[in-house]
Amino acid sequence: MKTALILSGGGARAAYQVGVLQALADVLPDDCENPFPIICGTSAGAINALAIAAHKGNFKSAVNALAHMWQNLDIGNVYKHGWLDLFKGFSYLGLSLLNEGVGRRRPLSLLDNDPLRNLLGSKINFENLKHSINSGKLLAVSVSAMSYTSGHSVSFFQGHPSLQSWSRYRRGGVATQLRLEHLLASSAIPTIFPAVRINHEYFGDGALRQLAPISPALHLGADALFVVGVSGNRTALKANRRVPHRHSPSMGQIVGHMFNSAFVDALEGDLEHLQRMNELLQLIPDDVRSQEGILLRPVDNMVISPTSPIDGIAGRNVRYLPKSLRFFLRAIGATAKGGGATAASYLLFSNQFIMELIALGREDTLAEADNIRAFFAK
Repeated sequence: MKTALILSGGGARAAYQVGVLQALADVLPDDCENPFPIICGTSAGAINALAIAAHKGNFKSAVNALAHMWQNLDIGNVYKHGWLDLFKGFSYLGLSLLNEGVGRRRPLSLLDNDPLRNLLGSKINFENLKHSINSGKLLAVSVSAMSYTSGHSVSFFQGHPSLQSWSRYRRGGVATQLRLEHLLASSAIPTIFPAVRINHEYFGDGALRQLAPISPALHLGADALFVVGVSGNRTALKANRRVPHRHSPSMGQIVGHMFNSAFVDALEGDLEHLQRMNELLQLIPDDVRSQEGILLRPVDNMVISPTSPIDGIAGRNVRYLPKSLRFFLRAIGATAKGGGATAASYLLFSNQFIMELIALGREDTLAEADNIRAFFAK
């Protein structure tokens, strides 16, 4: 069985995935080479995906290296956040209005993520991907980005030569040799981080316009899916109660819902669609499916997502941001008081927030240890 690891986007929320992978490495045998021959990531999840896929050691050592990077991460390792840096960002956006909304020297963005480029360039060895594929340790790895030219979701993948590119409605897969540019493009949150040019097109965050987040894994030959989300909607479904409105929506609250619609909703909707398809296909006997030429097949899947609301954790940790960012986030209501802590959570690369999410990911995964063992024993 070819099991694919799917890591969704979510900015700083992707620290939760690190905790999940740490606990998973503890649950699986220590000598496990790689339980995921197919690894797919989007946005910040693409960073985690490439860090695992490009590591030379076994799964446990790859996860330990990824955890070490996150545990030593700080905001300054991701983007510049000084008062002058923010002023430059706002000024650059404002000056673009004199040039038909186009950046003169570089793509438009509020924040400069050159520190992230330097970090990823030093931590991820893309040359190792070819070795892992040739040795049979890895079948394929993909990262998704959105083309600002066509509006299509493009899954750039590097894998076994037998794997072919594909094209579907507003989405497709392109075989290529993955580089740092693909990773930066996949994690380029619109207007926050600059778009990245790949060949003759500019690309941005892969979560945008991604109509079918689990599709790349299926196209690459996955028979089963292990999905790590960053949504707290599991807890929301339990209560489903109305929250009293103390004020009209703040700008931060509006932006937070926009981010959620891009980073969270598509994955949850796609998983629900997959579950419905599995239920329908199970009603059709195998011999009938083969006789009728039905190519669809049930796909086993397991999902790990936060059992505690990340928004609440973010609201408690906004105070650890630099004064410049706290001033900006408070101004737009991206705080617990303003109702927009969701927006802040995507940029909250503070060590305190990261460590809380890693701990939550470990706790949620260890609680599912028996189900995980049963899933990988199939």
